[in-house]
Amino acid sequence: MNEEPHIGRLIKAELARKGYSITWLAEQLGYSRQNAYKIFSRPWIYTDLLLKICDLLDYDFFKCYSEWWNNKEKE
Repeated sequence: MNEEPHIGRLIKAELARKGYSITWLAEQLGYSRQNAYKIFSRPWIYTDLLLKICDLLDYDFFKCYSEWWNNKEKE
């Protein structure tokens, strides 16, 4: 079965891939480092926050959900 994306892990991986620090992300979001770290542990995220992170990292995380949904429908 195709498992639903864990958005926190995906964000953490993309942040590392781009070479950005957690401090950078926290500053961009206006969050404390502690609150930014909490994002990584979440399997879900509010769409407005996800949109902002997509913009910051120049990555379409919504596409991950679309691909998962399309594959789920085929099963």
